[in-house]
Amino acid sequence: MVIKGYLPEKLRKDAELYAGCVSGAIEMDEYLGLIKQNGFKNIQIHKQKEISLPDELLSDYLTCEEIEVFKNGKIGIYNITVSGYK
Repeated sequence: MVIKGYLPEKLRKDAELYAGCVSGAIEMDEYLGLIKQNGFKNIQIHKQKEISLPDELLSDYLTCEEIEVFKNGKIGIYNITVSGYK
């Protein structure tokens, strides 16, 4: 589970209740960087599935504009499958 962009802390906590595993999620680029720092090469993302959150939950924490950005994939919560070789 990774995050793109910034999620307000309260949204992260509610999203965890909704989707699970969100509170420990880190930013996607940071996660991929850690894999690289640990000696992996040829890192590839094979699957990337966005975790959908209901508008009712989002509207408690985000403005209409922020919800639009969230839905356009610039901010979000993702389940990814990654491979790399050492």
